[in-house]
Amino acid sequence: MTLSWPVVISSSLTMLGPTIDMIWVGKLGPDALAAVSLSGMVIMVVNALMMGLFTSLRAMVARYVGAGDHKSAIHAFQQAFVIGIVFSIFMAAIGLFLSHQILNLFGAQPEVLALAIGYNRIQFVGMVTMTMRMISETTMQSSGDTMTAMRIGLFFRGLHMLLCPFLVFGWWIFPQLGVNGAATMDIVSQGIGGLVGMLILFGGRSHLKVTMAGFRIDMNNIWRQLKIGIPASINSMLRSFVGVFMLKFISPFGTDAIAAYGLSQRVENFMDIGASGLGTAAGVLAGQNLGAKKPERAEKTGWLAGGLSMIIMAVAICILLAWPEQVVHLFNNDPTLVKIGANFLRISAVGFLVMGPAAVFTNVLNGVGDTTIPLIASFTTMWVFQLPLAYFMPKIGNIGVYGIRWAMAITLAMRAITYVIYFRGGRWKRKRV
Repeated sequence: MTLSWPVVISSSLTMLGPTIDMIWVGKLGPDALAAVSLSGMVIMVVNALMMGLFTSLRAMVARYVGAGDHKSAIHAFQQAFVIGIVFSIFMAAIGLFLSHQILNLFGAQPEVLALAIGYNRIQFVGMVTMTMRMISETTMQSSGDTMTAMRIGLFFRGLHMLLCPFLVFGWWIFPQLGVNGAATMDIVSQGIGGLVGMLILFGGRSHLKVTMAGFRIDMNNIWRQLKIGIPASINSMLRSFVGVFMLKFISPFGTDAIAAYGLSQRVENFMDIGASGLGTAAGVLAGQNLGAKKPERAEKTGWLAGGLSMIIMAVAICILLAWPEQVVHLFNNDPTLVKIGANFLRISAVGFLVMGPAAVFTNVLNGVGDTTIPLIASFTTMWVFQLPLAYFMPKIGNIGVYGIRWAMAITLAMRAITYVIYFRGGRWKRKRV
């Protein structure tokens, strides 16, 4: 619990970037707001890709710290640095030359597209600041220092929120950059966060003191990190793309159904952050225990985190089943929307029974470097079962749009059962990183 609650806050802060930009940019008009919303969807996919890529760093550092092999942990950090630089250059090139083509796929109006392209290019070109921040944050968390990573997150997001309007509206001595100002401030604040994180790591003020002494490019280590990280990245991207298909299935049922779906997803994502934070902390402990040659303790960590997540989810279930209409009223008072949204939340509550363990064991397996099974489980349950169920279930009887939410709940249960069976089998204990 001590490790997990700072991770929950750090994860929430990571998701706040486009939201902060939307708060200020929204005052420029609907075109500007739509541009940030549009580009924000692309940035979220890239962030998911990047977070998955550095799953290997989390697994390696945790394993080596547990074994007391700080030299190997530092070496893994150095190679992740190389991966981060190459990834940043690749993303910068995509942003510069392909932003127009990528954003044009969404069919936005020309006025919105023009603003979104500028925002997108700045975010992509500044990807190096995101990678450096994520490398420092991941290294701290996996070494057991989640508190320092959280404090840095609070600092740079606070800076982002405070100074963003200065560049958007041209306050004081700053130029008025509009939408581009929001993107610039996001990149600058993350750069400051990454710099502070690196200074703390190199200064030895975290659990692991890193250095670039003896640095050399180790293609073997880089390949090992990619073998762990690429499946996690693909998994994150596949999960993001499934949401697009689900929205297409819901669209024919009308605007209220779309709004209700978005509302229920926000609630579900909020709950997922808590369980995922608990799972990330458990993954760090499990990795360290495997490194310390204590596989039984690593397994105990996973089961304990899964049990704690179910307790947390039980509270959420009680709230959603007792006051679903009141939760929807926090967002909107339209009677039709309230009715559909409340029923969506009731169905989500059923899914919450297994959401906690699913999120926990996903992150525990990723934390010990066993990323292939989560990828297979997500692909099978979401793409092989969820999409067909979401298409056919609304046609059964009078279930209508609620069949789509039931399809999501059913496949979530399938995924959780898969993880529990695999985790209990213990094959993950023999995973080498």
